[in-house]
Amino acid sequence: MIIMKFGGTSVKNADRIKEVSRIIRQALPEKPVIVFSAMDDITDRLIECGHLALNNGAINISDIETLHKKTARELGIDTSEIEDLLTQLKGLLKGISLIKELSRRTKDLLVSFGERLSVRVISAYLNKIGIASKYFDAWDIGLFTDSVFQNAAILPESYAIIKKKLGHLKKNYKFTPVITGFTGKDKKGNITTMGRGGSDLTASILANALAAREVQVWKDVDGLMTTDPKFVKNARLVDEVSFDEAAELAYFGAKILHPRSILPAMKKNIPVRVKNSYKPETPGTLIKKSVSSDKLVKVITFQEDLTLVDIVSTRMLGLAGFLARVFHIFEKYEISVDMIASSEVSISLTLNKDLKSEKNLDKLIAELKEFSDARATRNKAMVTIIGDVKRASEILKTVFDTMTKNNINVQMISQGSSKVNISFIIDEKELGTIVPALHNKFF
Repeated sequence: MIIMKFGGTSVKNADRIKEVSRIIRQALPEKPVIVFSAMDDITDRLIECGHLALNNGAINISDIETLHKKTARELGIDTSEIEDLLTQLKGLLKGISLIKELSRRTKDLLVSFGERLSVRVISAYLNKIGIASKYFDAWDIGLFTDSVFQNAAILPESYAIIKKKLGHLKKNYKFTPVITGFTGKDKKGNITTMGRGGSDLTASILANALAAREVQVWKDVDGLMTTDPKFVKNARLVDEVSFDEAAELAYFGAKILHPRSILPAMKKNIPVRVKNSYKPETPGTLIKKSVSSDKLVKVITFQEDLTLVDIVSTRMLGLAGFLARVFHIFEKYEISVDMIASSEVSISLTLNKDLKSEKNLDKLIAELKEFSDARATRNKAMVTIIGDVKRASEILKTVFDTMTKNNINVQMISQGSSKVNISFIIDEKELGTIVPALHNKFF
C-alpha cells in the first residue's frame, strides 16, 4: 500500500484532474490511498469570502461555484453533492455576516469546504472512468485533533481508528479511498485544520497508521533541487536525502515540505517521495532514514526578508540568567527567534518577518536597551548549506573564499545541532551574487 497526496496545482482544473487520474490508475497495483488538497487558490478565496461577509455583509461565492461546476461539467459528472456543499457554504457566510464574527474556529470550518469539494469532484470522476472510489472527509476515517484551530495536532488514538477503518484494504482492496487533506475534527465535533503543510501531514499520518510502503507527495516541481532554480538555472535534482536533511531544508527555506509534515512517516521509517504531477516520469526525490553519499554539499537554500538583532552587554560576563531575561522579553512580545549565536558579551539572532515581529519589534528593542546595546537591522538573508558537516572546515573554507572573492561580509554564522547544516547571514541584496557563486563551487 502507498499513500499518494496531490496538491492544489495538481488538481486546479478538469485537465489536471484527468492527468492525476491517469497517475492513480497506473498506481492501482500498489493499492493507493489518496489525499487531496483544495483546488488551486480556493483556500485563499474562501478566506476572502469570509472577510467580505464579515465586513460588508456580502455573500459572494461566484468564483468558487463557477470553478467547481465548470470542472464537474467538463469531467461529465453529477453536481448534486457539490450543490449541497455550496448551499452549506452560503449558509455559513450568511451566519458570519449576521453575527459579525469570524473566529479561528469559524475560519477552519470555512476553509474546509475547499478540500471537501475537491474530493467529491475527483471521486466522482474516478468512478466514472472505472476506478472504484469512495470519498471521505478525514474525520470519517478517524483523524481527530486537539482544538488548536488553524494549527491542530493529531490525537494519538487516531492512528488506531484509521487502521481499523481502512486497514482491511491492504488485503481486500475493493475501492480507492479519496480523503480530504489538511482537516480533522476535535472531540467536540468542530472541524479543525492542521496549518501549513497540513495535507502533506495527513498523508504522513495515514502512512503511519496503515504501515504504508511509501508516501508520494505530488507537487508541481520535480523534487528537491540543489538550489532554487529561479536563482540558478542549472540547479540539479537531488536524488535522495535523509529525514534529518529534509527537515533542515524545510525549516531553512526550501518550501517543498513543512518540517512537521513528515514526522509521522519518520517514526515508522516510511520513505517519502516528492514527485511532479506535471512530469510523472521524473523520478523525484526520495527522503528516507539514512543516505550514503560522498557529496560534500547536497543543497544550498536560503531565506529572505529577515531581521538581524544584535544585543551587546558587559553584564553578560559571569551573570546567570541573562539569556533567560533576554528571551523572556521575546516571549512577552510573541516574537519567535530563528537562528542564534552568542559570545561572552553578545547575542545575535534572526527573526522572520511576520505581523507580530513587525508590530512589536520597536518595543522589544526599547526594552532590551534598558540593560544592553541592542539594535535591529532589516533586509537580511540567511544562506544555509546542507551537507556533510563532518567536513565543516572544508565547507567553510570554500564559503569564505567565495565570500572574499565577491566582497561579501558574513554577519553571523551558526552550525545546527542536527549536524547537517551551516547557516550564515548576509545582506539580502547579495543573494543574487553569492548563491550562484557557491552553487558553481560545490556543484
